[in-house]
Amino acid sequence: MAQRFYFDTSVFGGVFDAEFEEESFLIFEKVNLGQIKCVYSDLTERELSDAPARVQRFFWQIDDGHKETVTITPDAIELAMAYIKEKVVGETSFDDCVHIALATINKVDILVSWNFKHIVNIYRIKGYNSVNLKMGYSPLEIRSPKDIVGYENES
Repeated sequence: MAQRFYFDTSVFGGVFDAEFEEESFLIFEKVNLGQIKCVYSDLTERELSDAPARVQRFFWQIDDGHKETVTITPDAIELAMAYIKEKVVGETSFDDCVHIALATINKVDILVSWNFKHIVNIYRIKGYNSVNLKMGYSPLEIRSPKDIVGYENES
């Protein structure tokens, strides 16, 4: 069975960013091969509606059999607010917190993001997981696509 990875919006945009395109394509290759299930949320869809058309097309071209959608729930909002209350990040990062809460509540294997400021940041990850444990959830593994595929081509 494929591992379930929650993809935040930055990963889809990474396909068209020179700095991130190689690893982004490699992770989506794993999705297309059925090695990874691409979990995303209604928040991701909303954020992608503001993305360039090529990013939207890329997202919608991923085979539905390799994707899984999750929806925002009151529990996810409560957990996201707890991250802010505990000052893991500021209020302007609420949507990032919702992504993390959805990944946590839906028990994905890894949350994948290119957002190094608010998400893939060792201090933030410790904060998110501290709140998760306080609220009875499991810790969440958070990585960039490079962490997942970046070393596969090395000898």
